[in-house]
Amino acid sequence: MTKTITGFKPDFLWGGATAANQVEGAYDLDGKGLSTADMVPYIPKEKRGLNVKMDVTSQYIEDVLAGKIDDRFPKRDGIDFYHRYKEDIALFAELGFKVFRLSINWARIFPNGNDAEPNEAGLQFYENVFKELKKYDIEPLVTLSHYETPLELTRKFNGWYSREVIDFYVRYAETVFTRYKDYVKYWLTFNEINVITHSPYTGGGVLIDRLPEKTSDQIAYQAAHHQFVASALVTKLAHEIIPGAQVGCMLARMQTYPVTNHPDDVLKAQRMNDLNLFFTDVHAKGEYPSFMNRYFAENGIEVIKERGDDEILKQYPVDFISFSYYMSISVTTHGEFEATAGNLVEGAVKNQYLESSDWGWQIDPKGLRVALQDFQTRYGKPLFVVENGLGAYDTVEEDGSIHDPYRIDYLRQHIEQMKEAVKDGVDLMGYTAWGPIDLVSMSTSEMSKRYGFIYVDQDDDGNGTLNRSKKDSFAWYQQVIETNGEEL
Repeated sequence: MTKTITGFKPDFLWGGATAANQVEGAYDLDGKGLSTADMVPYIPKEKRGLNVKMDVTSQYIEDVLAGKIDDRFPKRDGIDFYHRYKEDIALFAELGFKVFRLSINWARIFPNGNDAEPNEAGLQFYENVFKELKKYDIEPLVTLSHYETPLELTRKFNGWYSREVIDFYVRYAETVFTRYKDYVKYWLTFNEINVITHSPYTGGGVLIDRLPEKTSDQIAYQAAHHQFVASALVTKLAHEIIPGAQVGCMLARMQTYPVTNHPDDVLKAQRMNDLNLFFTDVHAKGEYPSFMNRYFAENGIEVIKERGDDEILKQYPVDFISFSYYMSISVTTHGEFEATAGNLVEGAVKNQYLESSDWGWQIDPKGLRVALQDFQTRYGKPLFVVENGLGAYDTVEEDGSIHDPYRIDYLRQHIEQMKEAVKDGVDLMGYTAWGPIDLVSMSTSEMSKRYGFIYVDQDDDGNGTLNRSKKDSFAWYQQVIETNGEEL
């Protein structure tokens, strides 16, 4: 008799997700080196519009280092998790977290990325964090590289465009695997690895202006290949060093629909989905899919591989697939549709059936169910939703309360669709809501784009007490976890 699945499995991993460069601060303390994120300036919305360009230039970096530019760099300060991690983890424990996704800032362990010896103060900081999590029986889910390439690897080698960076990354991974093997079971190799094609600097510490003879796509896909090889090698290492280790890849899932049922629109959407899923194809299947041969040829892209690369990819695929999901995207070959705001995908148009967030991202809970089904069918591997959330403006009332029904509605609808996918047979490991505590936005470096269940008193200019307080969504998510998603 076939067993009917009615909800999330008993050991479902509920929690939240952050990145070191968006929360830690302490960018120049205890031996930490600069990372690429430390050079990303804050640009007010009136100057940038809704579409964001996240790359910086070589000259800009050198001018900043020479003191010729006095821009604000909010990711250097974060929300001071570095000094407040015990307070924050206690709040995560009160929420009932089973898992907390965080990243290690590579430049805190190897300040220049390729140092002869690791920085003990950095290693000790993360050990302290993991011990604090263990105190509350919260599993860490650790991202090795979350938009935090050591800046010196960018300046000396042009980041992941250089094959030499593979060895530096493998050594870094081996160092942290060895140090934290008793604390961390779940690892992710690269955050949203496909973002390297949208912003080579963000995703790979690559400065495209240093390679004027090459297209951005040529640069990005070459850098991505180096990351694929590095990911496979550290997956092998994790399994050797850490008993029972589980290593996943991480994709920014951009579920794409055709605006009309015109065959050209359908083909365009299919191509966009394939280009997105190409990254998980390599990680999970261990090989480049054949459709990329034509894409590379038609776009003048040549990915240079060394002998043995294909064998490495094939031998060491990831154990599970994780991804972020915030919105879906609609595309068309026809020009009469209104463009939608979004900071990653050019050419996306508005879906008339969907509402949008304050930042123009179209809200599509059922798209998450579609994405989960597609992953399950394509790979047959365990899945993990490691980012999902609503960036919105929050208002603090006179009594200090923060009412955020819009956030509760967004998350409720997405969790409902996850449950439907599980009923359909999707093997879902867990769910970590993005930004359980307000943090500095990755794309815009704002504080006003808030995701958290926990409010942080800091504004876009860096002013505020940094005090933490609970929003209405705090109690709601606490109940969701307590009932394993039964009470939404």
